[in-house]
Amino acid sequence: MELGITVHLTDQSIDVRDLAIAVEERGFHSLYLPEHTHIPTERTTPPPDGGEFLADGYRRSPDPWVSLTAAAVVTERILLGTGVALVAQHHPISQAKVVASLDVLSDGRVVLGVGYGWNREEMVHHGVDYATRRDRVREHVAAMRALWSDDEAEFHGEFVDFEPSWSWPVPLQPGGPPVLIGGGAGPRIFREVASWADGWMPVGGSRLQEGLDGLRLACDDCGRDADDLAVVPFGTIPDQGKLEHYESLGIAETVLRVPSGGRDEVLFTLDEHARFLG
Repeated sequence: MELGITVHLTDQSIDVRDLAIAVEERGFHSLYLPEHTHIPTERTTPPPDGGEFLADGYRRSPDPWVSLTAAAVVTERILLGTGVALVAQHHPISQAKVVASLDVLSDGRVVLGVGYGWNREEMVHHGVDYATRRDRVREHVAAMRALWSDDEAEFHGEFVDFEPSWSWPVPLQPGGPPVLIGGGAGPRIFREVASWADGWMPVGGSRLQEGLDGLRLACDDCGRDADDLAVVPFGTIPDQGKLEHYESLGIAETVLRVPSGGRDEVLFTLDEHARFLG
């Protein structure tokens, strides 16, 4: 089983270039970065971890695509992913261009992890209705895939509409990078993954066996082979038993979390996690 790394970078944490080099040198498989465009100061949405206060890092998040481009320049092997990109908050024409450009510059190493988002106020500033965010994500990804696949792409949907258009570069990966949906287990996300995504990123990986069973049932309903989907537990705090359990379930990659800290703290944690590499 391959092991990747995710960290909530900030303007005060380790430089992403130093991080990417360290991840690759230690033999990890991938590097995933999250996204928040901004955090409105007046919020009614509770923090995603259920705590009372929102962690400071959320308001200090750099752009993941710029950061991953910097990581691509100083690495040769590791996959470069978003965990997760908030694609509903961006127009798919410009988002498709950014993702394709990075895929070309990185020699086809991009993984597009997408999420529906939790911060209602952040979405409102982008003109996104919380109630329609899932539909927007699905449609935005479909529009991007059209731009990546068709020489003269057009798309006509509820939220996205454009006439036949040219848009190059296209990703080196045919049809575009794999698209993984991040989120907790449940019938709704399983339906989404089974119907249009390339895989699922269960956050934390708790109750993974039940989640895999649920995803398989959703795939059966959609007439899709569950074995064709990637399942990548995300943000995992590792221990040997847990990782061996994931591997026994057929998991091919798990993404480990490191703290949002300075260079010394992050490198120390990477060294600690490296002992789990096979």
